[in-house]
This record gives sequence, C-alpha cells and structure tokens, in this order.
Amino acid sequence: MPVTLVVTVSPRLPGLLAAAGWRAVGAAPLVLALPGAAATAAALRAEGCPVTDVTDVSGTEGDTVLLATADEAAGWPDVPRVDGAPEPAGARLLDVVTVMDRLRSPGGCPWDAEQTHASLRGYLLEEAHEAYDAIVDDDAAAMREELGDVLLQVVFHARVAAEAADGRRFDVDDVAGDLVDKLVRRHPHVFADAGPRDVAQVEAGWDEIKKAEKQRRSPTEGVSRSQPAAAWGAALARRAARAGLPTPPAGELSVDSPEALGEQLLGVVVAAAERGWDVEDALREAVRRYAGELDAAAHQAG
Repeated sequence: MPVTLVVTVSPRLPGLLAAAGWRAVGAAPLVLALPGAAATAAALRAEGCPVTDVTDVSGTEGDTVLLATADEAAGWPDVPRVDGAPEPAGARLLDVVTVMDRLRSPGGCPWDAEQTHASLRGYLLEEAHEAYDAIVDDDAAAMREELGDVLLQVVFHARVAAEAADGRRFDVDDVAGDLVDKLVRRHPHVFADAGPRDVAQVEAGWDEIKKAEKQRRSPTEGVSRSQPAAAWGAALARRAARAGLPTPPAGELSVDSPEALGEQLLGVVVAAAERGWDVEDALREAVRRYAGELDAAAHQAG
C-alpha cells in the first residue's frame, strides 16, 4: 500500500497544522498532497518542507504521508489517520465570508453586486422577524435556517462597507473585533478581577459600563425607533426607571394572565379598527411624546 498515513488538513485554514500533523510530516520520507490540501502544501513548502501536489498516488512506493481534506481522506478508510488540523468552532464562518466575497466580486452575482446598505435594510428586519417567529414556534430546524439568513445580512452589510470610501469603510473583521472587545469590556466579572456577581449586579454593571462608553444624555438615545411601538415604549420606560426618571402611570390590568391580556389587547385592536383608528400609530404617537418628555427631564436632571 503506497500510503502509510493520511494527515487531514483544513481547506479553510491552510496555515494551521497541529503538533501531531507536524510530527507526521516531519518524519515522513515522502509527503504528497491531494488537490484539497494544495494550500496547506504551499504553506509547508514556504517553510522549507518538501511536499508534492498529486491527483493520483497509485504509483507511489515506500512510506508516504498523504495530506488530504476529511472528504478526500474517505478514499483511504483502512489507512491510519492523523487529524493534522482540527478546526476550531466557527471555522465555517470563513466559508460564509468567502462565498459573500465571490458573490460581490467581478464575475459573481449581478444582483448581489448592485446592493447597498439602503437596499438591504428591509431584508435585515424581515429576516430578524422570521428568526423571531421560529424561536416563538420553538422550531429548531427553522431557527437554524433563519439565523443563517440573519447572519447573511450581517456579512452582506460588512462586505458592502468594505468597498466604501475612506472614513466609512470597515469589514467583517472590524465588526467581529468590535463585538469581541465590547463583550470582554462589559463582562469584567468574567474577563477581569471583578469578582462573582448575581444577575441583577451583572445587569446593573452592564448599564454602568454602557453609560460610560456612550456618554448618552438621555435614556432615549440608542433605543430603536423603528421597532414596534409596544417594544419601544417598554424599552424607554425600563431605561427611565433605571435612570430615576419619570415613567408613565401604569394602567389598570383587569386580567390575571398574559394570555388573557393578549385577548384584551386584541379586542382593543378590533374596537379601534371599527372606529378607523390604527392602534400602532396611536401608541407610537404616545411613545413619541413620552420620549420627548424623557429628553426634557434628562436635560433638566443633567
């Protein structure tokens, strides 16, 4: 048998080779690489390790180490195998970036190539709503698909931004880097010596760090106005309470469960529609007025 050992490599991370892989390659009198391992072979040759690219190993004699992807290695089921490049979790995200780059590059998809942040923004909301529905339905298969669609929007916008003019340009690594920095910075109880905290302390600490970072003057800043009016109002009231600012007086609830509340609200929607009123518009206008009152109160307090 010409192949005495198969070393599997990653097509996504050609410069990655674990210690077991290096030992196997370094001790072998002959190292061959199938097409899927060509990038790894090139990286090894750049470091002075002789590797020969092949498509057929049938005529090989003597002890031979074969570099191959996991799929290619399936052709040698009886040959000992070393996992030379175990991929870390998230490695397939590199494929998403690669595919997106291909779609936006010359020779790719004409529809993808002409999209802008403005033309894509509606899809971001649509996909987020569909992911939300999948979570509400507790449909794992749908969640997996819809979260992928949300991820596509993130990668798509980052790819569009990578082509922007100076001062507006960023890429997917900038997005990921900012996110990592934010998560580490806002979790000092995990990544720094802040000591153990309960959930309430963690939430309070998050708000304190966020306030220092953003230097916001009012609880209304940073709250999306495009979300549904009920969610917008709840977010403002929650922030106002944390900041010690006025909240609207609580209405009387004549029901004793979320299900009954839903039925009551649905009845309000129907009654309003019969009068030609739009409940969403009415609530949005009330929240907009409250937002203005919050800004004024925050300015006075500051």
